[in-house]
Amino acid sequence: MRSGTMLYIIKNHKWATFFMVSLVILAVLVAGCGAGTTTSTAGSNAPMTVHSNANANLQKSTAPGGPQQYLIKSLNITMEVKDTQRVANDLQSWMSTTDPLSTAENINYEQVGDNLYNISMTFSVQAALYPRIESYLNTYPTLHNGRLISTTKSTQDVSGDYVDTQSRLKNLRGEQERLLTLLSHASVLGDILAIDQRLTDVEGQIEQIEAHLNQLNGQVSFYTIAINLQPGQAVLSPPPAPWSPAKIWQDALGAAVAFAQVLATTLIWLAVFSVYVIPLVLIVWFVLRWRRLHTERPIPASNVALPKSVDSV
Repeated sequence: MRSGTMLYIIKNHKWATFFMVSLVILAVLVAGCGAGTTTSTAGSNAPMTVHSNANANLQKSTAPGGPQQYLIKSLNITMEVKDTQRVANDLQSWMSTTDPLSTAENINYEQVGDNLYNISMTFSVQAALYPRIESYLNTYPTLHNGRLISTTKSTQDVSGDYVDTQSRLKNLRGEQERLLTLLSHASVLGDILAIDQRLTDVEGQIEQIEAHLNQLNGQVSFYTIAINLQPGQAVLSPPPAPWSPAKIWQDALGAAVAFAQVLATTLIWLAVFSVYVIPLVLIVWFVLRWRRLHTERPIPASNVALPKSVDSV
């Protein structure tokens, strides 16, 4: 009975061992499949990572190298057109449509003839749209039966000034923070007054530098474009008018009126200054008369020797 029981236990132990070994083998197989899947996933992700890095390197290589430039540009263009008023309205409308942030800083009309005007306009446009606007203005006269007279462009590099201003502003703000910290810990009256005076000076410098930096930001963000419109020479020089008696009569009458005005003006001036002129004339007249009387006075008869008469034979 005991031997049968032992045999049964041994058989059950063998089956348990076999079952445990099977579980271990199955676990190893599952782990191997998982590792293969992970490896495959990593392998499939590797090209994507390389591709992303390639795109990043491509973007970096296409980016402009070196420090950023800060430029101030201006354009002055003069063109000859038939109708300057119509062209001025056309350009203003196109400018506001192309660049909604543009501003017309100055528009002047100078009359040079009968309903003829020289027009000058100044605009401030975004720096990003400046090349497009410049190209449009250069081709505008040719496309609208006009003539481009002159184009003047100027470019000023203020990169050094811009970077230096930013650096000075950063240093002054750092000094301002240090002074505020010292002021909060100062307890001696003399130290407080000295720190406060220095803080006032630093804050004044910060305001000046910020104003200069804001001015630079405006100049490098918006460029100035000046447009001068002139009417055509054929329009300015009309043919001579035909002979007209009425026109000649009007011109002669105008000349007569102008002469009468000049004569009346002269008489009025003489009347006003007569209080000075008349006494001066009288004095000169009396002096001349006195000299003439003394010059022409006759010689007395007693001083003249009469010739002896000759007796006749």
